[in-house]
Amino acid sequence: MTDIDSLPIAEFGFPGPLRDKLVSAICDRRKTSTTSTVAEYQIEDEPLPQIGSRQAVVDSEGRRVVIIETTDVEQVRLSDVPWEHALDEGEGHSSVSEWRIAHERFWEGEELRAFLRDPNFVVNDNTLLVLERFRVID
Repeated sequence: MTDIDSLPIAEFGFPGPLRDKLVSAICDRRKTSTTSTVAEYQIEDEPLPQIGSRQAVVDSEGRRVVIIETTDVEQVRLSDVPWEHALDEGEGHSSVSEWRIAHERFWEGEELRAFLRDPNFVVNDNTLLVLERFRVID
C-alpha cells in the first residue's frame, strides 16, 4: 500500500472554491481527467506526468486527501481537445465550447498569469495542452 505522505502532491486549480469543487469531483470519481497548459510545466521546469505515477491530491488547506495514478498523458492543441476528455473532467460542462470558455477564463485569469509571471498570457487554438487521465487509488 502506498503511503499518501510519501507521494509528490497534485494541485488542482488554486486554493479556494474551484479547488474544493475539483477535489470533491476527484474523490467522488466524477473527475478522471485534467488539462494544463504546457507553459505551466515549463515555468517550473517540471516534467510532464508519466503513466503509472502516483500523486497525493491536496485540498485548499494543503491536506493530502486522495491518491491518484496517471493512466494516460498526451499533448494536443487547444482546438483538438476531444469531448470525451472535457466530459471526463467532471465539471458538468455540456459541450467542448462550454468547457473551453471556462478553461480560457482560468488560464487567462490573474492567478495563473501571476503564476506564469506573464500578465499578458492568452491561449488560442494552437496553445499546447497536456491532457492527463487518472484513477483514484483506494
